Amino acid sequence: MAIEKLLPGSQVVSQAWPRLGTTEFTPHITTALASGAECLVTSCWGGDYIALYKQGLRFGLFDKMKVATMQGFSQVPHAIGKDHPEGVLMGVHANYFFTNAYGDRWSANRKFVEAYLKRWNEYPPMEAEVGYTCIYLLKIAIEKANKLVGGWPDDEMIISQLENLGWDSPAGYIQIRADNHQGYKDAVTGFSKNVPEFPFPIWDPERIITIPIRNITAPAHWPKPGTTHNDVTSAYNWIKTSWPLAKA
Repeated sequence: MAIEKLLPGSQVVSQAWPRLGTTEFTPHITTALASGAECLVTSCWGGDYIALYKQGLRFGLFDKMKVATMQGFSQVPHAIGKDHPEGVLMGVHANYFFTNAYGDRWSANRKFVEAYLKRWNEYPPMEAEVGYTCIYLLKIAIEKANKLVGGWPDDEMIISQLENLGWDSPAGYIQIRADNHQGYKDAVTGFSKNVPEFPFPIWDPERIITIPIRNITAPAHWPKPGTTHNDVTSAYNWIKTSWPLAKA
């Protein structure tokens, strides 16, 4: 739906749904190439994406069409090899990649990356940042609740302190929304690039895209859509009903 709003006239010419756990993407790659598509959008991540890009290299996939991933960098950073093409749009899970979070302007991430590297001798994946952030949010909420009740708080009191709680996480500013208890932070993506500093590709420092979370998230209590199989979330309904069509 967002593509239809942002790129009026765009058309899906081919879709593929690899079986869960598959390691063979050749049939899907050849089908995509034969479709005449100008861009391949993939949600594969982790080991699935590694298998996809490695096999895609054999067919010249990245030379024949643009490739955009939703979570291409969603694994330990060193899992992607230098053979990965540059200029691929590489999304991340949980909006975290260790070279971003505002670079040197965001000390929370610099300190986190330095400590993680010293402890584990590798750069942190998104799972490390998510675990770290969750623990510290819970710690803050418990401490706030403890001061209010003068002792160990019950679950409801802890929840009340998590609601609307904000914190400067390594991935940027995060807030727990009160209406649905979800954590919200700006969405970030970028293009792959090989640089001398790392033995694996990272986001091109000159081509990192940050999208304010408020621009892509339905407001609190936005109504959920109808019952058709495509209308599955309130965010989908919000985009469908409120986003204007982009104009050239």
